Amino acid sequence: MRRSLAGVALAVTSMVALSFLIPLALLVMSLVREQGVTEAEQRAAALAPVLALTTEPAALRESAASLDGGEHLVVHLPDAGALGRSKAPAALLERARTGRESISQEVPGGWMCLQPVVLPGDRVAVVENFVPEQELTRGVAESWAVMTFLAVGLIAGSVLVADRLGAKVVRSSKRLAQASRALGEGDLDTRVDPMGPKELREAGVAFNAMAHRMTELLAVERELVADLSHRLRTPLTALHLASERMAGTPESARVEAAVGELEAELEAIIAAARTPLAVGPMGQGLLGAEPTAGRGPSAAAGAGPRCEAAEVVRGRTAFWTVLAGHQERECSLDLTPEPTPVALSEDDVAAVADALIGNVFRHTPPGTPLGVRVVRSALAVELVVEDGGPGIPDPDRALSRGSSTGSTGLGLDIAHRAAAATGGSVRIGRSPLGGAHIAVSFALAPAPLPGRGPRTSRRRPAWPRRR
Repeated sequence: MRRSLAGVALAVTSMVALSFLIPLALLVMSLVREQGVTEAEQRAAALAPVLALTTEPAALRESAASLDGGEHLVVHLPDAGALGRSKAPAALLERARTGRESISQEVPGGWMCLQPVVLPGDRVAVVENFVPEQELTRGVAESWAVMTFLAVGLIAGSVLVADRLGAKVVRSSKRLAQASRALGEGDLDTRVDPMGPKELREAGVAFNAMAHRMTELLAVERELVADLSHRLRTPLTALHLASERMAGTPESARVEAAVGELEAELEAIIAAARTPLAVGPMGQGLLGAEPTAGRGPSAAAGAGPRCEAAEVVRGRTAFWTVLAGHQERECSLDLTPEPTPVALSEDDVAAVADALIGNVFRHTPPGTPLGVRVVRSALAVELVVEDGGPGIPDPDRALSRGSSTGSTGLGLDIAHRAAAATGGSVRIGRSPLGGAHIAVSFALAPAPLPGRGPRTSRRRPAWPRRR
């Protein structure tokens, strides 16, 4: 945009300058030429009174020298010939003498002025004044140079002013674009300083108002989530009382554990909803950011969330194994002995494991076997959940949230966002058990900075959570 404005200013100013410069240059040349011819005619006419008084060659030469220092003034006497070096064509000279008419016209090499003078005795003398071509153009080149210099200065000044104005506009536009990009990446505190033209200032004010309103709406929404979660404590209290009355029965321990986990989850939701607004790695995936772009040097150096995926999956599988035994499901677990660091918190990895294993319990009948594996390659850690159920007939549609028949698609969406946040992916296929095969790959996390341990979640409950 800045270059375009400078180009427009250059083109417009150049056309305006040329439209004035060309006619003005021609006018200057014409005026100089007319002035030279007029002066020549005046010098020739000034010698006529001298001829009326005397025809002495010496007196005429002295008068001609006083009128024309360049010795271009020549007197043609009827009896004595020419006094000086004549350059007039013979035919033109004869025409002036016989016709007794003043002649002023262009000749090769300059301009010729012939002025006839009638002497006593009806004799005719002719005064010749020749003006060389360089005399007719004296000062024209200097005048053109001055005009050209002024035109170039005008063009350069207009381009400079346009460039400065364009720079101001471009600077305002870039700041607004950077702020919009930062807001899109989750920096809810970003604002712009309105500057530049009126339209861009209004756009900056509108952007700040939008960002402020967005922050307010998100804060209200999070507080509403916290309040709704808090209202679930009343039925939880009733469940606690019911489990206490069931003390001594085989089901009491499992009910009490489930109630304790649900209460811990509510506490975690309330705490998370009331923390300052921020967007973590999975939030970046939700917002549509590139998996690894824009995470900054700290994330690249291992300063972000970090956990051992295999250990988290081990804990989650241990929880689901109890329910699998109750439903007579065969549940296998195969974990790689190698380190499995991923750039996600324990809560995020646990959410993925819960979503995938929970889908098996939700969409397959009791007794259906399932298997959980964590394998590591050179660049990634892969979590695989398989089952012996009917499988997923349309894998592509299943990855779209809310598009699956009889399902919201939320579980697979959680897995997809978590994988995308690390640069991984989700694949759906057919497992050796006969049902669905879901593989979620996470890119390996970089090594942590010296002196900085991996960050883990502060809100993990004593019992692993169930999503």
